[in-house]
Amino acid sequence: MDNLTIPIFRNQIFLEIINELKILSKFKFSNFENLDLCINQAKKHNQLVVFFKDKTNHQEYMELIKNNVPMIVVCNPKVSKENLSGELVAQVSMPFKILDFEKKIVSLIAKNEFKKNSFIDLNGYTIDKNERKLKKNDLELQLSEKEINFLILFSEEKEPISRNTVLKKVWNYSSESDTHTVETHIHRLRKKILEKFNDNNFIKNNNRGYYI
Repeated sequence: MDNLTIPIFRNQIFLEIINELKILSKFKFSNFENLDLCINQAKKHNQLVVFFKDKTNHQEYMELIKNNVPMIVVCNPKVSKENLSGELVAQVSMPFKILDFEKKIVSLIAKNEFKKNSFIDLNGYTIDKNERKLKKNDLELQLSEKEINFLILFSEEKEPISRNTVLKKVWNYSSESDTHTVETHIHRLRKKILEKFNDNNFIKNNNRGYYI
């Protein structure tokens, strides 16, 4: 977290103040006048943005929301929290204490990191570990804990996964167990994925095991 560079959108004066006073030394700040550059910087390096919201820049604010950029929104106290949208948006009302501002940054970074680690890419799909969902485009499928763990196993293995490996790592059964658990769950999961995503070729198998 130390030396993290945080973009500030269009507030060179604030940047100069914190640099001059040498406060918030664990972070580096950089001012951006161009919104696209600010968004690209934040997304490329998984950073949050400090945004000073007023009546004139609502469109820029919504563009940041649209791009799912985490934000510390500094605004007039008359702006209620209900007017601020977005899961990763924290509000700081002016005037504010630097210590409170720093706490907001630390909290939002932790939240963003947690969310980032909750998503896994899998062959064009996204596994949401936190919500236990499989997502693609605008569609999402609610799954059980075992089904999510099963798909996470695929994301961790590059080679086909044997039935015995699945039994051991997902169900904690021994390889000698006489059970059709794996086959039954794969059949149900294939059916769910076909119905939701119209994908009849998501989980495949050969003589070495199952693969995606």
